[in-house]
Amino acid sequence: MNRTRSLTFFAAFAGALSSSMAFVPSTNSNRMQVMLLQSSPTPATTSFIENELRGAAMRLHTRQQAPKEGLAPAKKMEPYTPTRADYLQFLIDSQHVYKAFESVVNERPELEAFRNTGLERVAPLETDINFMCYEYGLTRTEVGQPGIRYAEMIRGIQSIPEFMCHYYNFYFAHTAGGRMIGKQMSALLLDKKTLEFYKWDGDLNQIKARVKDSIEDMAARWSETEKQECVEATAAAFQGGGGVNSHLSGGQSPH
Repeated sequence: MNRTRSLTFFAAFAGALSSSMAFVPSTNSNRMQVMLLQSSPTPATTSFIENELRGAAMRLHTRQQAPKEGLAPAKKMEPYTPTRADYLQFLIDSQHVYKAFESVVNERPELEAFRNTGLERVAPLETDINFMCYEYGLTRTEVGQPGIRYAEMIRGIQSIPEFMCHYYNFYFAHTAGGRMIGKQMSALLLDKKTLEFYKWDGDLNQIKARVKDSIEDMAARWSETEKQECVEATAAAFQGGGGVNSHLSGGQSPH
């Protein structure tokens, strides 16, 4: 890849990477924000997700990402073009974190509503990891430190509201910004093949709507203190997901 093409790719990719942990749409009108906007059908007047979590997320955007609400300082990202090995490591770390989420959900009775939702990603990622190794002669590596650290954090969370903030951010970021990253990696590294990681059984919007409804039902029973616990976990959720994404940007994280 020549330097001009590399820089052009990085500019587009960095935008998707920055948005891949975005909880809500920013005010810009690009494709990513349209996808996020359309994924939020719950009326803002009654939605805990839209009203309270949205504000916490928007404050973590930069002014460039969200001119009216962004407060985070812009972080310079050096141009980097990921390799297939980088992408494989990203998939391995992602699967490790999803395993942690699924383990907690399956172990805790109060999270029963989030079992077998259709958003689960461990099995599709196993297929993709095997494909990458077979198709491109790559070696399946150990989980990297970003994946280890974030999975340990997830397993150690005792507060259900705090856990749900991480759950929502990680799973729903993948259905929005994560899909944009997948398209860019597909074009760059996989001859436009779509991995199983980016496929869902059934209508994705309907799956997301059901899960959001379950989160809203749960949040409606929380005290104000519990709601605040959820909101205050947003920064840690961005950092955890951003750490996993950093495999695709030479170790740099936008969060």
